[in-house]
Amino acid sequence: MKRPPLPQAFVDQARAYETGEATPAEPRNAATVVLLRDGASGPEVYLLRRQTTMAFAAGMCVFPGGGVDPRDFSEDVAWAGPSVADWAVTLGCEPELARALVCAAVRETFEESGVLLAGPSADTVVEDTTGDDWEADRVALETRSLSMTDFLVRRGLVLRTDLLGAWSGWLTPVFEPKRYRTWFFVAVLPGAQTTRDVSSESSSVTWRHALDAVADVESGEMLMLPPTYLTCLEIGQLGSSAAALAASRSRTVDMFTPEVISSGADFILSTPPAYEALLESR
Repeated sequence: MKRPPLPQAFVDQARAYETGEATPAEPRNAATVVLLRDGASGPEVYLLRRQTTMAFAAGMCVFPGGGVDPRDFSEDVAWAGPSVADWAVTLGCEPELARALVCAAVRETFEESGVLLAGPSADTVVEDTTGDDWEADRVALETRSLSMTDFLVRRGLVLRTDLLGAWSGWLTPVFEPKRYRTWFFVAVLPGAQTTRDVSSESSSVTWRHALDAVADVESGEMLMLPPTYLTCLEIGQLGSSAAALAASRSRTVDMFTPEVISSGADFILSTPPAYEALLESR
């Protein structure tokens, strides 16, 4: 697939940072979750189209996710699954941040899809989150009037961190005014839970076969940032949502920062080497 060239304004902006004429914005740590289910021809992904008024990725289709809340660092959060130390190795960061990232991943998934990766015990999962009481808690989490730790205690629940898998890491290019250091996770839609169109940051939501979403981007029917597009492309090669989760078990995260590189007469953003062959096949 031929990647679209960058506008000259982006190239000039990138050069300003390279020469020291501009100072990069400090990135914020964030987590995003590729929520998966099985469709007729392979794994489907849950996508939210961001409001066009958003300051970052306006109008883009994204996975549920967002920035880490300071309260996500709480050591008192109820926890089941791989240890914080194990997650730190997998995510390539210190244990304190690893705990916060996993907590943020679960919290943001619930806030933006109504799906909760938690249960009454280490081997059970909540079956239904559609009642008015659940919605009240979701809104309280979204508005930061309730912390994830207090929410779990009130409900008598533990984070099912074993339902998450690490996938990749992306750091927004230096020339962007808003930057995020984002860890990508994958998770299979658990039990009998269903997604709901609840996020105040999205104008619409959809389940889409991963490769159909890729085709939509390539035809111009859908907008995605490169990390989202490449994640859909990679997951679309797998036969099921379970296969994607299984593939995550052997991964560790290396944070990648796209850079402006020349391609003939044009300039494009660089891509992790692991994706080059997939892009060439399109």
